[in-house]
Amino acid sequence: MTHEFKNILETYLLAKEQATRAVLATVVALEGSSYRKPGVRMLLLENGTMIGAVSGGCVEKDIARQSEAVFHEDKPRMMTYDGRYRLGCEGILYILLEPFRPDETCVSKLQECFLLRNEFELKSTFMMQEGNAAGLGTSVMIQGQSYLLNPTLQPSEELKSFVEVMPPCFKLMIFGAEHDAVQLCQFAAGTGWEVTVISGPLESKSFENFPGATAFYSVSPDQVALEQIDDQTAVMVMSHNFANDLKFLLELKETKPAYLGLLGPAHRREKLLDQLLEYCPELSQEFIDSIHGPAGLNIGAETPQEIAISILSEVLSTVREKTPIPLKKKKGGIHA
Repeated sequence: MTHEFKNILETYLLAKEQATRAVLATVVALEGSSYRKPGVRMLLLENGTMIGAVSGGCVEKDIARQSEAVFHEDKPRMMTYDGRYRLGCEGILYILLEPFRPDETCVSKLQECFLLRNEFELKSTFMMQEGNAAGLGTSVMIQGQSYLLNPTLQPSEELKSFVEVMPPCFKLMIFGAEHDAVQLCQFAAGTGWEVTVISGPLESKSFENFPGATAFYSVSPDQVALEQIDDQTAVMVMSHNFANDLKFLLELKETKPAYLGLLGPAHRREKLLDQLLEYCPELSQEFIDSIHGPAGLNIGAETPQEIAISILSEVLSTVREKTPIPLKKKKGGIHA
């Protein structure tokens, strides 16, 4: 959910320029089941704008109504939402509403975390009943230092705490710039992923051809910066050029992304791996086994858009360590 919090911060900074106040809503506890889980957040602006959602859409109206008291009093408060008779989720949500006013130091440290891909923690203190209380609110822990999302917060050890570790935003690196790469970029950006596109220096595509992309580089394979490939990064090799894909794989051989996909049929993958082993006979079996090729799940995808869905589905199932099955065949809760 790091990308959601990043979006909240960016929205707040724009609102601050217009002297528009903001309230942060955080689901801090849950009894029963719900559309989304504790840790989900949304931002409400004084002008009525809402960024994000904490449910399928039913809870937000009540949150907007109760946030009016927070805007008026400038004090955090707890609210509960019993969905057992109004939603299909059959749960009770405990939601913390608080003025969102991080100071410049807090904002700077958070932006640094996003840029350097460092994790941080969010700690919300709350109570299991509606109303106000001293100590309600959220703080940010960055490298052992605590910063307040509302500088007026007086931390309390008497209240309950919800702590969430926020890893770096999930990132997708696409090696290739053909039409299917454009579709994959758009779909991935729509999920909130940061997308970097690496195009060959002779390609005609540019940053403008990839809506939603965070970065675009037109470079040769040996010029690609791979230092920030981590366990929150997926890599997709799909240049449609055999020589370029081989060069990209040679550069990637020392990396350990969360997912490494290769576009194309099985016989092309085998040919690429044979060539790869000729150049690097010492290549580890671990790296070879980590390659998902042909990339994607078998859902009958044919169009570039469907192929993008297939690939993203496999990335998610790999990262979340789930075996894809129809939910109607899954025993227990959907998110269990």
